[in-house]
Amino acid sequence: MSNQLFDAYFTSPAMRALFCDAGRVQGMLDFEAALARAEARVGLIPTAAVAPIAAACRAELYDFCALAEAIASAGNSAIPLVKMLGQRVAASDAEAERYVHLGATSQDAMDSGLVLQLRQAIALLERDLAQLGDALALQAERHADSVLPGRTWLQHATPVTLGMKLAGLLGALNRHRQRLAELKPRLLVLQFGGAAGTLAALGEQAWPVSEALAEELGLGLPDAPWHTQRDRLVEFAALLGMLAGSLGKLGRDLSLLMQTDVGEAFEPSAPGKGGSSTMPHKRNPVGAAVLIAAATRAPGLVATMLAAMPQEHERSLGLWHAEWDTLPELCCLLSGALQQALIAVPGLEVDAARMRSNLDLTQGLVLAEAVSIALAQRIGRDSAHHLIEQCCRQAIAERRHLRAVLADNAAVSAQLNAAELDRLLDPAGYLGQARRWVARAVADHRGLSV
Repeated sequence: MSNQLFDAYFTSPAMRALFCDAGRVQGMLDFEAALARAEARVGLIPTAAVAPIAAACRAELYDFCALAEAIASAGNSAIPLVKMLGQRVAASDAEAERYVHLGATSQDAMDSGLVLQLRQAIALLERDLAQLGDALALQAERHADSVLPGRTWLQHATPVTLGMKLAGLLGALNRHRQRLAELKPRLLVLQFGGAAGTLAALGEQAWPVSEALAEELGLGLPDAPWHTQRDRLVEFAALLGMLAGSLGKLGRDLSLLMQTDVGEAFEPSAPGKGGSSTMPHKRNPVGAAVLIAAATRAPGLVATMLAAMPQEHERSLGLWHAEWDTLPELCCLLSGALQQALIAVPGLEVDAARMRSNLDLTQGLVLAEAVSIALAQRIGRDSAHHLIEQCCRQAIAERRHLRAVLADNAAVSAQLNAAELDRLLDPAGYLGQARRWVARAVADHRGLSV
């Protein structure tokens, strides 16, 4: 178990359990047990050797503190683990010990073990992404007509709907789920190449063992070992980085909507959540903070994976090592962000009255475009734009509602009657395709869920 103070805030327990010491060791041991079964299947080792080897391939049998000390001298985790495995097998069956790790290299065990961990991590991510998609679809439909100010450059623009904003995130999530499904066959493959990638130690049995080992582990069999070709892992890291960015967008927008001066939408409240050590009134966006933090940290981790790609010759010095904690940490960060999103989105609290009030802050100015476009059909674009721009300036200078200024302007009232002005200055009437965007994103989500 991790003893980090912040794990409960930034990481899901299930993901941390995958990438704890026991999870890493078990991944390598699963490779070693499967290797013994595969080599016995093709007649390379005695069938009798499999049971003693498999029995010793349980992480709880090993002293992680002793392993950690040995890693400092060995340079990787597989070398001392295989040695410990051999000793444990020999204690019960000296003959079987001869066949431990036969034909494999340390990186085979570590990379294949990592892939086994990533397979479980992806299952957790897929589950959470599907649940978050369900929550976003529900909220997008629920708030398809909840009108609020659109904001560009952090200033009020034309009206949008909360449903449309949520549908935008749902669309990104749909694409990330598609990307994840597409990369799985490339990522979830066996690493098995032996000392320098040729599997020469296994002679003519090398390919049959490879096929049997991939089948034993339920992994794809790649075109060749990938000891220093790391594009598969980097592709996955990049996807995690994009996903973190999309969730960070949710956190950023939600935190802005929660601002005291805005107050349009909020994370769900709970006893003790979002308080201050000194200000009793505070309601801080603590979930959004995790989403933003993950989006801030992820690019550096992705950059490390990219920087580690030009690995030397057939086995890397240092660059491979740089990956060991980086990709697991990305998985853990994403898991924590998804957990916070799964709290925030289903329990989203919306203040529709505040949204309407905020729309009225500029006294009709957010609908100036609607009036300008309608007027342009009658007097031309440039003339209409210039005229409405003058009216807007007058409304601001006189602190009057744009509707009143327009009604008093002879050039405007000559073209647009009172009913037309009322219609054009109704925020609910100037939402364009907002409902369509919701329907399309929700339909795409449901298509992924079939």
